[in-house]
Amino acid sequence: MKLHYPSAAALLAALLVLASCATAEKADVRGLRPNPLTEQDTAPAMTEYAGKTPGEQDKIARSFEQQPPLIPHKADGYRIDFKTNRCLECHDRPYYKEEKAPKIGDSHYRDADGKELQRISMARYSCTQCHVPQADAQPLIGNTFRPLKATN
Repeated sequence: MKLHYPSAAALLAALLVLASCATAEKADVRGLRPNPLTEQDTAPAMTEYAGKTPGEQDKIARSFEQQPPLIPHKADGYRIDFKTNRCLECHDRPYYKEEKAPKIGDSHYRDADGKELQRISMARYSCTQCHVPQADAQPLIGNTFRPLKATN
């Protein structure tokens, strides 16, 4: 009888998968959290910036050159869609002085060819794509990162 190699290889692969699944169930699989992955865990407590409203805090230092500024206030529920961008209510050119908020960078008012625009470029419209709220949360793992200026 001639042995058909592709089906023998498929059978061997299936047996290996089944064997690895059986041993994985018994293993105590752990991630970065202190609890096994099968248990529910809560997010780390966010202090310092969490829950603050705009204007209640200082700017957050940048960690590297060209880093987009971090949002030092809570931004939950800020609507950013095709029709509305709540960030613009405080940070856009007509409002930032009155709101005492940082002005949106001039680069956000240029198109891909560098032409000056009257309104923010749609390529830069989704603020939270680059700018993120920051919180003083404890890291999940140790970190030896130092900002560039701190190492000189």
